[in-house]
Amino acid sequence: MIRERGSLFLKDSAGIYRVPEFGRLPWLVHGFGTRSANLPPSLTTLKQVHSTTCVFAAGRTGQLGQGDALLENTPGCPVAVKTADCLPILLVDEQNRAVAAVHAGWRGTVGQIVLHSVDAMRRQFGSKPAELCAAIGPGIGVCCYEVGPEVAQHFGKQGRTHVDLTEANREQLRDAGLAANRIYSAGLCTKCLADEFHSYRRDKEAAGRMYSFAGIAQAVK
Repeated sequence: MIRERGSLFLKDSAGIYRVPEFGRLPWLVHGFGTRSANLPPSLTTLKQVHSTTCVFAAGRTGQLGQGDALLENTPGCPVAVKTADCLPILLVDEQNRAVAAVHAGWRGTVGQIVLHSVDAMRRQFGSKPAELCAAIGPGIGVCCYEVGPEVAQHFGKQGRTHVDLTEANREQLRDAGLAANRIYSAGLCTKCLADEFHSYRRDKEAAGRMYSFAGIAQAVK
């Protein structure tokens, strides 16, 4: 694996970014996709609608309807979200061997989808927030995410300004009970890095999508 552009995550030969701290969990499969990523053959997804709806996949595959966070604890059934500037966020429960893949754009961030996701894991798996880990993947950075007053007001700002989605979600994860040292961030801007990532803000309707996923390995010890 190689460390790209100062990121805290490492990119492997399949073009997928991995979280080094997750390497100690042999049962966990995970990754953040790029333009060139060679993804797992089967990923469970949702029709993403910028909501705060969380869905328990329960071993089902394919597209499971509408929502923006997928929870799973069935081995061999990784769940995924697709993004092109919005944040992909992976939640991992080491004690209960459960995961969630979360899609957080500005609407999901304002709606606090990560808090809803942590609460859904608590209810579904008995997850304890203080024992969860979170990984915030590549998304549009504060450097490039300029918004108008209609969006800025939701972040306590006025006029045209720049919004930091990563920091907003990091703060919400801490508010949900996660320890600061268990929240990891890629630190990569999808709009800046045209050779690496798709970006809706940069490419408009021509933008593709990246898949980010988490799951439990089929054969675990």
